[in-house]
Amino acid sequence: MIDQFNRAILKALQEDASLTQKELSEKVNLSPNACWNRVQALRKNGILTGQTAKIDRTKLDLDLVVFVMVRTRHHSAEWLEKFRKHVSSIPEVIDFFRIGGDYDYLLKVVSKDMASYDAVYQRLISGVELDSVTSYFAMEAIEEQRPLPIEVKG
Repeated sequence: MIDQFNRAILKALQEDASLTQKELSEKVNLSPNACWNRVQALRKNGILTGQTAKIDRTKLDLDLVVFVMVRTRHHSAEWLEKFRKHVSSIPEVIDFFRIGGDYDYLLKVVSKDMASYDAVYQRLISGVELDSVTSYFAMEAIEEQRPLPIEVKG
């Protein structure tokens, strides 16, 4: 299903999801109809899951980025579901991963400032029992919201 044309379509849409069908088809070297059919198939198969806009968070005064490492003693399915729902209800958490290693979860949080982050932290620890929460504050965003590394041969 994911041939070089589909890879080219996905790569082009990651770079600019506002491309018209004509522009996209020209960029990937397909007829507009063939390109449209492929885009529809990518959507139907759950590979292409939507369109979003890249937003400069600093222009919205969301200057603080915090990586939050969470450790827990609880690993039951019931606890995990409660934790997932709780974290997912906090809009400042923009990325959320279960990880291996010394910690169990990694959260990426964006907020206006330290006081705003403290409010997020208080909500986080109030919802479920956690063993430890460690926060790492980003000093500088060198690269953010990079596209997936889709290789297109040819």
